[in-house]
Amino acid sequence: MCGIFGYVGGRTAAPILVNGLRTLEYRGYDSAGIFVPGSGAIKAVGPIDKLAGKITGTIPGTAGIAHTRWATHGAPTEVNAHPHTDMAETVWLVHNGIIENFRQLHDMLAAQGITFQSETDTEVLAKLIGSYYAGDLLAATKSALAVVSGTYGVAVMSEKNPSEIIVARMGSPIVLGIGTEGHFVSSDPSALLEHTKDVVYLCDGDIATITADTYRVRTGSGEKRQRLAETIEWDKAELQKASYDHFMLKEIMEIPEVVRNTIRGRLSVDRGRVKLGGLEAVLDDILKLDQLVITACGSAYLAGSIGQHLLEEYANLPTRVELASEYRYRKHPLSQKGTLLVVSQSGETADTLAALRLAKELGQLTVGIVNVVGSTIARETDAGVYNHAGPEVAVASTKAFISEVVVFVLITLLLARERGMTVTKGSEIIQALEALPATLETMLGDTKAIKVLAEKYADYKNMMFIGRKSHQPVAFEGALKLKEITYIHAEAYAGGELKHGPIAMLDSSFPVVAIAPKDDVYNKMISNIEEVKARGAPVLALATAGDKQISKIADDVIYVPQVYPILQPIVSTLPLHLFAYYVGVSKGINVDRPRNLAKSVTVE
Repeated sequence: MCGIFGYVGGRTAAPILVNGLRTLEYRGYDSAGIFVPGSGAIKAVGPIDKLAGKITGTIPGTAGIAHTRWATHGAPTEVNAHPHTDMAETVWLVHNGIIENFRQLHDMLAAQGITFQSETDTEVLAKLIGSYYAGDLLAATKSALAVVSGTYGVAVMSEKNPSEIIVARMGSPIVLGIGTEGHFVSSDPSALLEHTKDVVYLCDGDIATITADTYRVRTGSGEKRQRLAETIEWDKAELQKASYDHFMLKEIMEIPEVVRNTIRGRLSVDRGRVKLGGLEAVLDDILKLDQLVITACGSAYLAGSIGQHLLEEYANLPTRVELASEYRYRKHPLSQKGTLLVVSQSGETADTLAALRLAKELGQLTVGIVNVVGSTIARETDAGVYNHAGPEVAVASTKAFISEVVVFVLITLLLARERGMTVTKGSEIIQALEALPATLETMLGDTKAIKVLAEKYADYKNMMFIGRKSHQPVAFEGALKLKEITYIHAEAYAGGELKHGPIAMLDSSFPVVAIAPKDDVYNKMISNIEEVKARGAPVLALATAGDKQISKIADDVIYVPQVYPILQPIVSTLPLHLFAYYVGVSKGINVDRPRNLAKSVTVE
């Protein structure tokens, strides 16, 4: 969740550290701080601008560490902000993760006369390293981490050796940046693009020492590990808002190009087939499956839920979807032929990674859908597919969610053709996929009607979303975005579940968004809308262009083009993302940085 940045080189460090935090602010924005040896720490509560405002002069020093926080242990206050230090204020540390045994360590250190100022688990770790420190920071860090339970990505410095940073990883991402004017540390490779595209991904258990011109990676026991540099495929321009007011809007507008990138080089119209190189080695194993299990969190879970519908309907593959946060705590009587497919935009989602590792322990084949090349999930799965959405800066996932659904369409078509789908039908779907970006561009060409409706509904305190079949998870995605971006209480249900309880909440103050494209459950959705109207609730319908019937019963309608049924959930989701965006903007909310949330959930 939190963001770590560090630099050691020949340039003045403080401006580099602050700018690095700006690119990581989506990982947490409760508080922030920097440490530069010789100048101590500067901290502030709130966004990075608050921290920058406290830096009124030039801070000397060519190395330092920095942190932007998403609070877990302790409220977002200046005293709880990172960096934290030891009793002598010699050792300084920034940390992403959760130290599970921090209370025991706290009590042990307190018995030694060590005192604490904050409520955080991170200060305990800083004091622990300080208790071992006798001039060798690497040795002290190793000793401390040997008695720590939990997850961490840490960067540690000593006032006595300002030309060295010690970094370590266990469950929380750490990436090294290899630059021409120094070396960098970050929680996310995107923050390094300002300085270099050459990065080194640390693995769990790695402890590295970096200086201005070297990096050395070891295990906790001192064994050397070879970690070679890789090249980031993204460009710095992708991290800029350009002419847009918000990253969220920019990323929505990028969706047509994202779809092109996701399908590029993977389609064969003549053969009606899809080529996914990352799955070729395990395709035979997947084709032998009796059931596929998909696991993920948040919007990725909802993309997986759409994927379940597609795989079962088109590929005739029984599929189950589970929340990764629950998967790891259940017993799994799985066969040795089982396969787990994990979905994660960042490739670092803690619960999803834990589910992946459990499946591997159980002898399952593991497959991933991941957006970040070199991420932990990308490296630890047996096979997988990159969705090539590019960096997503806004906390709420939009273009990454759409690209994940597109990947599920590709996987579905790949398996369906192997399981008996005709060349003709495969070619039809591929042609529809190739036409999809242009359709989405047309939809995004004029969003005024959605903006007007968003302003009309912005003052409601509650909303309900309903849908059926593959549009049930679309309803959940619409509700999730509205909750995240606008703080409106939003719920989602399968249309057929209204009578089983949720309809009790409906009245004139509780609008319903009904997702009702022209499909094989259209008449059922019309009946659900009639039920809603009978209770006096306003209805905002999402319907197929040209549908005159629905306009007679719904209060308002958002029309979407009719596309090949396997693609309809994608087309239906786009206006729901826009609707949430415009509601948030009309309420004056920072839609890129909704309260209490962070982009990459790397703590469990």
